[in-house]
Amino acid sequence: MIGRLEKTVFDCPDPRALAAFYAQVLGMRVNEDTDGDWVVIGREPGMRELAFQRATPYLAPVWPDPGHPQQLHVDIRVEDVDAAERAVLALGAARLPPSEHEKGFRVFADPAGHPFCLVF
Repeated sequence: MIGRLEKTVFDCPDPRALAAFYAQVLGMRVNEDTDGDWVVIGREPGMRELAFQRATPYLAPVWPDPGHPQQLHVDIRVEDVDAAERAVLALGAARLPPSEHEKGFRVFADPAGHPFCLVF
């Protein structure tokens, strides 16, 4: 082993807002906040699982447009996809148009435009 994964980092225009979104969706808490430009969430202190950093200017990915690719996305396993969809939409996510290959997952954009999937 060369190293271990420290965290996954999202570029975004408002790190506090996007961290709050994912903290609600994943049941995590804010573990680090550096003047709102760098925010880290995790399940408990010391567990740095997702981070959010301010990017200026920020250009959101446009899924599924290959001219503005998603780069990466998060898959979130859920028990009840309909209830989870209602919850993420209430938190500010947007449902992205389904493709013909969408089976076992639904694609959304978080409030900063990053695609993520609810997997069931």
